[in-house]
Amino acid sequence: MAVAAIAALDDDVRRALYEYVRAARTPVTREAAGEAVGISRKLAAFHLDKLVDLGLLRSGFGSGTTRRVGRAPRLYEPAPSDIAVRVPERSPELLAEILVDAATEQRAGETGRDAALRMARRRGRAVGGQARLRTRAGRIGAERAASLAHEVLTEHGYEPYRTAGVLRLRNCPFQPLASREPEFVCGLNHAYLSGVVDGVGADGRIAAALVPRRGECCVEVEAMPARRS
Repeated sequence: MAVAAIAALDDDVRRALYEYVRAARTPVTREAAGEAVGISRKLAAFHLDKLVDLGLLRSGFGSGTTRRVGRAPRLYEPAPSDIAVRVPERSPELLAEILVDAATEQRAGETGRDAALRMARRRGRAVGGQARLRTRAGRIGAERAASLAHEVLTEHGYEPYRTAGVLRLRNCPFQPLASREPEFVCGLNHAYLSGVVDGVGADGRIAAALVPRRGECCVEVEAMPARRS
């Protein structure tokens, strides 16, 4: 969807409409948008609705998106979320959210680094837990845990692949920050992925290990030796 949204702005008319709506600061009508870029109301409506479908704009009636009684004109305004294309995928927002959580929830006597690691693990555990809930599975073994972790890591841009019983990750979503501060950022990434593994219900059957490797993520997921009863 993000790629399609960016591609849509390559069209001169749609880009002009989008820029007009963003610059207006208040919701605009089809008539006003068409007049501003020199096209008919009908053609403006067509392009504006396409921009809504792609998530670049949102539309409604009256002020905002709540419809009023009567024949109120449809209004358009910028969508509240940003559209970005990153290839390969990067997640600076996740790091920022972890650091904000750490700053606001730091415990007495806890260092900022320790708070960040705790928040990273908590965030990862929540992500893994959501994936586990979707499966509605009971107790799972190492293979199922690894498969579930593979699904989660694929969704979040790590580009996982299996080799010799290990789940390696081609992409580091935290570049280029990991290159600038590898010890800190890789530590947060390791804590986050350890949380993901916990969250999927691995129960010690697989674990995230910090194994720096040139050109790949610094973490890999590996099976743990079977525990004796």
